[in-house]
Amino acid sequence: MSKNERSEKHEIRDEYDFSDGVRGKYAERFKQGSNVVVLDPDVAAEFPTRESVNKALRVYLARRKAEEGAA
Repeated sequence: MSKNERSEKHEIRDEYDFSDGVRGKYAERFKQGSNVVVLDPDVAAEFPTRESVNKALRVYLARRKAEEGAA
């Protein structure tokens, strides 16, 4: 796909009206509420859901905390 074809594909249509739009209106809220981490494909295959990733990390953190406390 050429650069010209890509730009035509993403062109804003006349029926879209952003004249009352506020730039960055939700940017701060989004920044506070999201923490996106991209997993490598081999890791993502083992942890396919948000819940499975969080569970594994909580187990890891609990073990690490227990080891630090024992030291």
